[in-house]
Amino acid sequence: MHNLLQHLVNNNELHSKWLNTLSFMENAGARKISLCEHPSKVDLLQLKHAAEEHRHAYYLKKQIGKISPKSCVTYTNDELLAAKATRYYLDILDVKTSRYLKTHFELSGYALKHAAYLFVTYAIEVRADELYPQYQKVLTQNKHKVMVKSIIAEEEGHLEEMILQLQNFHKDWEQHAHAILLMEQSLFTEWITAIKTELKDA
Repeated sequence: MHNLLQHLVNNNELHSKWLNTLSFMENAGARKISLCEHPSKVDLLQLKHAAEEHRHAYYLKKQIGKISPKSCVTYTNDELLAAKATRYYLDILDVKTSRYLKTHFELSGYALKHAAYLFVTYAIEVRADELYPQYQKVLTQNKHKVMVKSIIAEEEGHLEEMILQLQNFHKDWEQHAHAILLMEQSLFTEWITAIKTELKDA
């Protein structure tokens, strides 16, 4: 992963696309959170989480200006890395998680949506807690003007919040979270492989 990040950071065009890809995924996460909201029973934590994910998407998009101000102004496929894998990453994880929860907890409707929100968000926060520090390490080593330290701090807080909510959801939450993490790991591996293949074929 370090070698891939080093390669991306050393190429302005690819680095811009990488930031844009991360921005797209943060934005997709924020939209997913909003879709999981109950029509009326929305708590402060869920609103806070959606707002912060949207802000991360904005922040990452704005960082592109430090590299190439006119690059990646939208989320069109040619401005993303591994566009297909990127676009379906979160959707597939959400579908697989929902199927798992429906089978193991016999949930439906809003209860299923809310449970999927908890577990999917947890898995994504675990990933963010691993990926962003790796990225920041490469940025720091290269004395780059792009920074993601503020995102790292907020993602750590998100993870703690999701753990508290999952503890309230079910006493055996860790067992089920582990199953979701395995699904996410598979999707992450496919995503990184798709990026590497795209770079190799370019």
